[in-house]
Amino acid sequence: MPANSYSRMDSSGSGSESDRANESILASSPNTSSQHSGSDVEGSDKQPRFVLPSTDGSPSKVVTFDEVQHAIKSVENMSLAHELAVNPEFRLKSFEPTPNSLEARIKEMAHKAFWDVLRENIEQDPPCFNLAINLLSDIKAGFSHIISKNNQRAMDRINEILDEDVIKQQVTQGVLDFKGYATFIIDIMAKSCAPVRDEQVAKLREIDDIVDTFRGILETMSVMKLDMANCLLDSIRKDVIAHSVTYEREKFQEFLKLYTYGFPITENWLHKYKPADTTNQRWEFNAIIEAYVGLLEWDQDDKFPETLSLDEVRITGIKVKALKLCVCASAVVIASNIPLIGQNAENKAGLAKEVAIILENVKNDEDLQEIIENVWLQIKTYVSSRLLASNAVMDDLTEQSFKSQILLLANKDSSIRSLMWKRLITYFRMVTVNKNTLPAPPGFLDFVDALEICTAFKRVVLYNFSVFGDFYHEVLNKDAPIPMSVQPPAAPTATSIEEVD
Repeated sequence: MPANSYSRMDSSGSGSESDRANESILASSPNTSSQHSGSDVEGSDKQPRFVLPSTDGSPSKVVTFDEVQHAIKSVENMSLAHELAVNPEFRLKSFEPTPNSLEARIKEMAHKAFWDVLRENIEQDPPCFNLAINLLSDIKAGFSHIISKNNQRAMDRINEILDEDVIKQQVTQGVLDFKGYATFIIDIMAKSCAPVRDEQVAKLREIDDIVDTFRGILETMSVMKLDMANCLLDSIRKDVIAHSVTYEREKFQEFLKLYTYGFPITENWLHKYKPADTTNQRWEFNAIIEAYVGLLEWDQDDKFPETLSLDEVRITGIKVKALKLCVCASAVVIASNIPLIGQNAENKAGLAKEVAIILENVKNDEDLQEIIENVWLQIKTYVSSRLLASNAVMDDLTEQSFKSQILLLANKDSSIRSLMWKRLITYFRMVTVNKNTLPAPPGFLDFVDALEICTAFKRVVLYNFSVFGDFYHEVLNKDAPIPMSVQPPAAPTATSIEEVD
């Protein structure tokens, strides 16, 4: 089960063993009674907001918990469904306003004011519990985003214990046990949180100050809401993938009916790889695979194929990773001329990691040109330290030759870099077309994350082919693509597919 699993308090039927366990868990509560109500509070949000990372280069979107659930049920949010399908690591993030922005400052001031007023109120003689009542009501509402929907029995019990009318009666009678409610809430959180939050929830019990305790409760509930949202996404990922392909394909067909000008960039991209001899039964498939692999060498100044707009950022990111991977592999090849490096797998892997750190912020060949000297210095330091440990050093001639070869890696036409790039592209192609087992990386690529990058690329290719394969078939069987000199109206992108009624 993933770390954000919510299996602890789930129950599947009345009278079940888990139901009885939950009832036992919830049985102990401060001043238990059986009346009902609810409220709101300034200190937290009843409707949590999450950041949906950008999938097409546009600004990130902010979505609510209910919107996430709606997208899950109806698969109407194409960008969310698409991201789930092609990115197994996709996770929602908690929404936070931009640091030092007006919204961030207002939020900080409002929260500080709320906790300061709450402290003043409960320290009065006699205490004023108006804000405390609102706070407990808000926490009760927050549990609806943490407790699984099929655990209504537990939710009913929480609503019963955190009943606003009962709490008001306890205030009137002077018997409100505010700390007792905190203990009850923490107990519920401990039973319903993901395992990764166990330590965070446990630390709440160590806080002596009651206001700080409730502040910690709200902060912890916030991350638990995020855990639940991501748990929902994980639970329906396979269904989303199955439905999103059909959904995107249908929406694209609607576009083709409404937009009759064609997709010139996509068509020219595919025809570039159309072979002269089309007698081979697999020529279409091979041409499409070559077209996708060709994206790894796409000119960053050229517009991306329209049908790939949702994955432009992702494919560009893979292209950048491939560049850095190629440079790392090339550096290992060069350094392997020194026996102490070439004959020691641990040293080669260590060198690749050192180079990868230096290349972390490289996005293109221009960036590489700027930091290639640092790459050389890091490699020199690494190799020299290994030689020194063996009571050896590089002579001046070897060092100068070594340095010149490393500096040449900034040029994509470098013989070593060109060779490694060809090997890498071949490996991308092999991984993409292989249906079952994944081929092992070729020599000097097994010390970098070649398989991981190629697998991510394969996932994008196969998903997009599932959606647009029929259209690509029609394009490749046309006599000629749309001339690039023809300027049709702006073509709709895949992002706007969800806007078609």
